[in-house]
Amino acid sequence: MKYQKLFQQYKLNGIELENRFLMAPMTRSRASQPGDIPNALMAEYYAQRSSAGIIITEAAQISQQGKGYARTPGIYSAEQIEGWKLTTDAVHKNGSRIFLQLWHVGRVSSSKVNGLQPLAPSALTAQNTSVYIFDGAPNGDATFVPVDEPREMTKTDIDTVIQQFIQGAKNALEAGFDGVEIHGANGYLIDQFLRSNSNKRTDEYGGTIENRIRLLIEISAAVANAIGKEKTGVRLSPFISFKDMNDPEILETIMLAAAELSKIDVAYIHLCEADWDDAPQIPIDFRIKLRDIFKNTIIATGNKTPDEGENLLEDNLVDLIGFGRNFLTNPDYPARVKQNFSLNKISDNHTLFGGGEARGYTDYPFF
Repeated sequence: MKYQKLFQQYKLNGIELENRFLMAPMTRSRASQPGDIPNALMAEYYAQRSSAGIIITEAAQISQQGKGYARTPGIYSAEQIEGWKLTTDAVHKNGSRIFLQLWHVGRVSSSKVNGLQPLAPSALTAQNTSVYIFDGAPNGDATFVPVDEPREMTKTDIDTVIQQFIQGAKNALEAGFDGVEIHGANGYLIDQFLRSNSNKRTDEYGGTIENRIRLLIEISAAVANAIGKEKTGVRLSPFISFKDMNDPEILETIMLAAAELSKIDVAYIHLCEADWDDAPQIPIDFRIKLRDIFKNTIIATGNKTPDEGENLLEDNLVDLIGFGRNFLTNPDYPARVKQNFSLNKISDNHTLFGGGEARGYTDYPFF
């Protein structure tokens, strides 16, 4: 059979997966208002795609402060916990596994989204960066607005965020998730601490590389201690620099972080790799070095073809392959790959973020 590795069963720190297809996290902005509550439509969406060995959900903010875009789901209220149970029940009924991605956007936000001034490691506005709101446009489209200037976080703010990640992880397990993924990628709060261009602090959370990884490591250790290291994953994006995140030291920083995460024994590192046509390719020597440093599961996501994914698995450079857009448009994506069936394309870009509710969300056909 073609793609033997992709269709192999895999054990993720004791969690049995039926195959090595991972449905990657994708922000879709369908949470019910008010309250950013996950709903039955979201449960239907994830259930449709549960032929993936494991699903990582769209990011869920750990607090109102951590929200950066309109209608993204939360994981900090009782109503949100109950709402997520619809999704976890549906996915488990179909035999798949599901982790919740925990999110704090840091400076990538606006008071027009959450009514609050953003927080960040330093009071530096992300240049050429926008977030979106729904302001009643006749076609239901999202409207993009520039981010606000953030306030530099105090030590109390940092302690609060660590506790919010812990509580978010506990809430996720209460909602029935198999584990959580700590979002340390794509220019959001943890990534802002990692990078020298966004983190200009002079205390124990800034300056040296060892200090800049401190927040990531403290959050990861605290979450692993609270819910179990086998249920704790981390997402990182060493080669992505949008949202004003270009840092010449980031690869060295990521390697040091990976070594510390290996000591904590987290379940996996999930590499968020650029997914546009002329994006930088991750060098093989980086993958080899990461494999040598980090002892547990490595996931690669970023516009991979099945052939590219199979090759990475064959070469033992990664263990799971994440697919995003192809799962978005093809709820039965693994079956289509297995049978070499044609793929649905995105029907309307306007429906990627919110838009027409079910339209462009749960109405993509199975083969």
